[in-house]
Amino acid sequence: MEAIARATVKISGRVQGVFFRAETERKAVSLGLGGYVMNMPDGSVKAVFEGKKEQVERAIQWCGKGPRHARVESVSVEWEPPSGDREFVLKYH
Repeated sequence: MEAIARATVKISGRVQGVFFRAETERKAVSLGLGGYVMNMPDGSVKAVFEGKKEQVERAIQWCGKGPRHARVESVSVEWEPPSGDREFVLKYH
């Protein structure tokens, strides 16, 4: 059985207004991950991914590029204990 992992990811750069949240949600769902994605007041995007470690790592790698019009400048990752998130949601606040 694969290990379950949880990571909080902060993506900075031109990441708001370029469909970053919607595309992150699509990617996470396609990878079978739980968690959420939301815009932050400082202009960054925060995403939490939970699921099989390999899939979480793939989602983090995708965040380094993002959707076509995004310009990702940095990605920071904090690993945390899993909390049982099974569904991925797009948060607005």
